[in-house]
Order: sequence, then C-alpha cells, then structure tokens
Amino acid sequence: MTYVITEGCLDLMDRSCLDQCPVDCIQQGERMLYINPDDCIDCGACESVCPQGAIFFDEELPADRRSFRDINADVFTLGLEPGTDHPLIAARDHRTER
Repeated sequence: MTYVITEGCLDLMDRSCLDQCPVDCIQQGERMLYINPDDCIDCGACESVCPQGAIFFDEELPADRRSFRDINADVFTLGLEPGTDHPLIAARDHRTER
C-alpha cells in the first residue's frame, strides 16, 4: 500500500510533506503534489504534516477520492516531465473545482 495525495492539495501546495518524506517519493506538479506509489514506504510522515488533510493511506481513501490513487500513480508511469500535472488535474478549472 501507499499514501495518496488528493484534491485538498490542488492549488494550495503547502509542501510540508516534501520536507518530511524520508525517501523523496513526492513530486511537485504545477498545481499539486503527487506520491510515487513504487517509492513510498508507508511511513505516514507526510500525512501528519499536511495542513489541508489532503493525504490519505491508500486503504483509507474516502470513496469520492479513490480516483486520486490512479492519478498519483499515473504521474510516474505516463512518463510526464517533472513539474507537470496529471492531464485530469491540469484540465480542472482553477476557479470552481476542488
């Protein structure tokens, strides 16, 4: 299992989780952060420091946020350039969607 960053991070990147991650498995896009599920060691350090409550343990993802499991993983499997958002995140309206 792994941790997953959800829409609470969208356009509000605090970045505290980057400093706490002992294995540097978190990557920054333009609009939000993403956790590489292959590198995450399930330590939970990121979850405890996220002021937006945007990070969940995979098995505890609320039903309405489960799509973020694939979004986080896809960022690392689609070969996206560092600093690039997942296409579904990049396409979200900045003003109305969360």
